[in-house]
Amino acid sequence: MSTDQPSSAPRGPQAFEKVLPENEAPVRFEAERESGIKRFQNLLHSHPTAIPGIVLVASLVFFSVMVGGRFLHPFNFSLIVQQVMIIGIVGIAQTLVVLTAGIDLSVGAIMVLSSMVMGRLAVEMGVPTPLAIAAGIGIAALCGFANGVLVTRFRLPPFIVTLGTWNIFFALNLWYSASETIRAQDIEASAPLLIFFGQAVELFGARLTYGSIAMLAMVAIAWYVLNRTAWGRHVHAVGDDIESARLAGIRTDRVLLMVYVVAGVICGIAAWALIGRIGSASPQAGQTANLDSITAVVIGGTSLFGGRGSIVGTLLGALIVGVFRNGLALSGVNVLWQEFAVGVLIIVAVAIDQWLRRTSR
Repeated sequence: MSTDQPSSAPRGPQAFEKVLPENEAPVRFEAERESGIKRFQNLLHSHPTAIPGIVLVASLVFFSVMVGGRFLHPFNFSLIVQQVMIIGIVGIAQTLVVLTAGIDLSVGAIMVLSSMVMGRLAVEMGVPTPLAIAAGIGIAALCGFANGVLVTRFRLPPFIVTLGTWNIFFALNLWYSASETIRAQDIEASAPLLIFFGQAVELFGARLTYGSIAMLAMVAIAWYVLNRTAWGRHVHAVGDDIESARLAGIRTDRVLLMVYVVAGVICGIAAWALIGRIGSASPQAGQTANLDSITAVVIGGTSLFGGRGSIVGTLLGALIVGVFRNGLALSGVNVLWQEFAVGVLIIVAVAIDQWLRRTSR
């Protein structure tokens, strides 16, 4: 009598088929989907200018359709570049600081103080204009040096330090200038070199100022320094992890101090461009440059936590804001809603940055 029990296993060709759990297919699909999202996150994380580039192109297409010929005219595009010229230059300084996981709220005050030094020395005191410009840039560098010393030597948070120096530099600006504007007529008569960056060249219907060209040149130089030199790699390393950078032999305090000094020098150059942009030296000009520069940096994809970002992204961020304001203005939208749109852009940019940061966790 056979003791073999009938087997419930499938026979024939079915015996070679793999029996999968019922829930394995959805799990595999979910894993593949998450893997695809992760790859997309990593791609955007390694190319921080991708998102602002896409947004800029999309906004150009959108306003081209909404507004039409006026928006597409070369003169209008050159006008947008002129409008973001100061923010683009100051944004370079802000990007350097933010890359080190800091922030500089005093860049606008440094710029205006430097412009008043240039204006008063050249116009009211008769100092040769090149020396007056050099003195203004030197004052800006000294302001940056003061910020750097407070951050590196006294270990104070950059936000608090620059919030304090913002008020100090602004007060010095009002004291030194006596709250008086140096008129365009006086500058043109005695120191025309001060308004050099406001002069323009005509090109295919566009009017490019020398300040706009200088902004693009400074972006190119800053990109090269940050991506092709040892100092630029040190800046990224300090922002990514300052302790690891110190253990790797990088003199982190020196790097940070130099970042703030260079940022000050760039603000001094922005001061010269500001005089050319508005045609005068005013103690009330450019007071929102600090917040506008942070806006350009954030929208441009530079992480507020340091270590990741791009100078080109900052330029794109400034252009995005300029395109939105210009396009909405040509569409007849109230200034109130223009600022509303910029605020939405900032929040979206920060949200994207937080999402991309999860790739490193």
